[in-house]
Amino acid sequence: MTESLDAALARLADVPTLLVALDFDGVLAPIVPVPSDARPLPASARAIEGLAALPGTTVALVSGRGLDDLRAVSGFGPPAVLVGSHGGEFSDAGTELLDDAQRARRSDLLAELEKLIDGEPGVALERKPAGAAVHVRNAAADVGERVLAAVRMGPAATEGIDAIEGKAVIDLAVVEVSKGGAIDVLRARTGADAVLFAGDDVTDETGFARLGDGDVGIKVGAGPTAATHRVADPEAMSQVLGVLREARAAG
Repeated sequence: MTESLDAALARLADVPTLLVALDFDGVLAPIVPVPSDARPLPASARAIEGLAALPGTTVALVSGRGLDDLRAVSGFGPPAVLVGSHGGEFSDAGTELLDDAQRARRSDLLAELEKLIDGEPGVALERKPAGAAVHVRNAAADVGERVLAAVRMGPAATEGIDAIEGKAVIDLAVVEVSKGGAIDVLRARTGADAVLFAGDDVTDETGFARLGDGDVGIKVGAGPTAATHRVADPEAMSQVLGVLREARAAG
């Protein structure tokens, strides 16, 4: 870790109320070819469990995955808060995500996407409570480009559909959601004096954009970012979380 990140973690360790918000894939768990095979690194899991048990500390996983999927692959539950569908679902909300009109729009969206990707090798459709995601990570480059272009021109351009593009994926939802909005909600709920947010994808940039003075943003991996700090990979992020847990527990 850099000296500036060490200093930032030391500051976070001393705040009365801290929110630790973390993307899952590419941050806590390495990216894998089959999304359902993803699991958090053991060191990250231990650090999260330790942080979540500390007074004045809330840990939230903020993911593009559907909430049930996130719960299954992460293995986490209370006291950690799980936020799925890019902020569309909160594990502690207990409310219906969609109204009748939105449910009908989701059904139409799924039908259109199923036709669009039919017969495209390596392309996967992930159904989510608020919509779906089209994954092309395992497709040949020309196939992936063709499918993503068709999604952009078709379903993603439809009125009432909110599209978020990430690495080899387009998420489509019938409600407007963002990780930045989720962080705003979590900050308000917890009354956090400071926020640490870590993400690896372009969809996490809305989260970094919501951070202010005293907050810490960490980009995991390569690529342009608004985050003030960067680490190389999920293994390095495990070290960050371990340092923060130890420092906050000691305080």
